[in-house]
Amino acid sequence: MPSRYAPSVPKHEPAQLRLAVDRASHVPLYFQLARQLETAIEDGALTPGTLLGNEVELAARLGLSRPTVRQAIGSLVDKGLLVRRRGVGTQVVHTGVTRPLELSSLHDDLAAAGLEPATRVLLNTAGPPPAEVAAALGLPESARVAVLHRLRLSCGEPVAYLCNYLPGDLLEPSTGELEGGGLYALMRARGITLHSAQQRVGARTGTQEECGVLGEPAGAALLTVRRITYDDRGRPVEYGTHLYRASRYAFEFRLLVRD
Repeated sequence: MPSRYAPSVPKHEPAQLRLAVDRASHVPLYFQLARQLETAIEDGALTPGTLLGNEVELAARLGLSRPTVRQAIGSLVDKGLLVRRRGVGTQVVHTGVTRPLELSSLHDDLAAAGLEPATRVLLNTAGPPPAEVAAALGLPESARVAVLHRLRLSCGEPVAYLCNYLPGDLLEPSTGELEGGGLYALMRARGITLHSAQQRVGARTGTQEECGVLGEPAGAALLTVRRITYDDRGRPVEYGTHLYRASRYAFEFRLLVRD
């Protein structure tokens, strides 16, 4: 697994926004600017990949000091809405992905939300399963399983690092197939009817290697998912351990009240 993944940087012209600050307001100037930029990102006026003018240009346009502009931009960088790229400038990144907690493909969820999913296959091989995987899939440790490690991206930015194991007699997808769409869609196309899953969601600090792949600083918090998926006959057909960027991703629960 590579130690670092740097997504390609789209080319955009610097955004020309109608920004203004109220100097008579008690609200700090940096906060006024940050809030306007954040609103523009949320409303879609600033789309993912858009380059802002540099701090000197923004400061000159608004009649603000450069430290004020730097503080505003820094607050949005901390929120994960902007990113500073050396040699490129300050760039808008996509807003966080909110995903319902149900049996669905991340690829399909991103596509449905218009977030341009893409997949980079880091490992596609086959071999005997680790003991934990064999137990989860109900296989002997001498069995053959497909081992799939993928980096899922949204609008060019890493979102999740996905490790999946499939029974070898069920499916051994090609790298091209994995890059072309979601795993569940591929399984369904092969006649596998997905029925249910057992899933555990947690969080932990990422390793240096994991954070490097996901584009997070070393030691960043990552969301974890462990999933065993079953077909309509009750057979385990997938074991997955997934890591999600907590700064870009959240699960959404629907809770029902019972008397």
